[in-house]
Amino acid sequence: MKTKQHILLIGATGLFYLASCKGPAQKAAMVLPPTPVSVVPAVTGTAIYYDKYPATVVALNQVELRAQVSGYITGIFFKEGEVVQKGKPLYEIDRRKYEATYRQAEASIAQAKANLTKAQKDADRYHKLAEQDAIARQTLDNADAALDVSRSQLAAAEASLLSARTDLDYAVIKAPFTGRIGISQVKLGAQIGAGTTLLNTISSENPIAVDFVVNENDIPRFSGMQGKAVTPGDSTFRLQLPNGQAYTEPGRLTVVDRGVDNQTATIKVRIEFNNPKNELKEGMSGVMNVLNDQSGDRVIIPYKAVVEQMGEFFVFVAKDTVAEQRKIHLGPRLRESIVVMDGVKQGELVIAEGIQRLRDGGKIDTTTVKKAPDAAAKK
Repeated sequence: MKTKQHILLIGATGLFYLASCKGPAQKAAMVLPPTPVSVVPAVTGTAIYYDKYPATVVALNQVELRAQVSGYITGIFFKEGEVVQKGKPLYEIDRRKYEATYRQAEASIAQAKANLTKAQKDADRYHKLAEQDAIARQTLDNADAALDVSRSQLAAAEASLLSARTDLDYAVIKAPFTGRIGISQVKLGAQIGAGTTLLNTISSENPIAVDFVVNENDIPRFSGMQGKAVTPGDSTFRLQLPNGQAYTEPGRLTVVDRGVDNQTATIKVRIEFNNPKNELKEGMSGVMNVLNDQSGDRVIIPYKAVVEQMGEFFVFVAKDTVAEQRKIHLGPRLRESIVVMDGVKQGELVIAEGIQRLRDGGKIDTTTVKKAPDAAAKK
């Protein structure tokens, strides 16, 4: 029995010795080597960037031309698509009926004036006789009443003349302001109805405006820019045309709409542009680029150094031989680089390559990666 106990004791001691000798080797094998990475210093540079908004070109003045009187079109006095001056005759409606009505109103005024003159004379005569107590009081009252009726008849005739004159003037449709007129919707001889038939549309084009909507949170920002003077090189507002080219004229903010749309929580903003070459057409779409208030000197790093996790953004910063994970807030992307609003300071070494296997606090090796480009450069 003793011999068996000794054998078991020796076996257990041997196993313990082997285990104690094997442990450090296994631990050594589990230690990972430093991860080779390349680092790039964060630099401060000028970051000029714009907020983009879908926009629409609108005319500052635009009117649909409709007739105020009915009739047949007897004259068209413009060339479609041309710029017409304010007051220029554009269409004429058959005037004969309205001229006849006007002349009849003139005749009614002449008759009313004659009646008034007679009534005035009768009233004057009866007043003199009444002073001598030569007529009945009722006769005098009738004369005064007849005079009042004649006066009201003259006033009615004058109103009829004014109405007839207005209709006669409406028979000629004139340009309400200087602007470009479109394609005529009616031809010579067409019958039109008062206030219903669309004849044409005229709109101003220089200056012209661009409308877009912004979030209600941006109201203070845009209200602060309203009415500011524009210098020739001003780049606060840049319009991108449908063909992708930039419009060369500077814009100025003229209007922030009166109220917020409670369904979309947005408000309309209007930018005015000079349009000397008629490049901007009413209804044209584009993109309004508004200079961001945070443009200026900002920290810039390579975009490939950014890691996204659950909607948040991180970078690894090299601290000697250790990778430190930092949460950052991003600004706009500038081609292959990106602006960092906070989280990284100028001069810190940001890990740009080799980040796939990194973790916070992991060991890194930058020596081999740094030397490789130098050696290649010497060759």
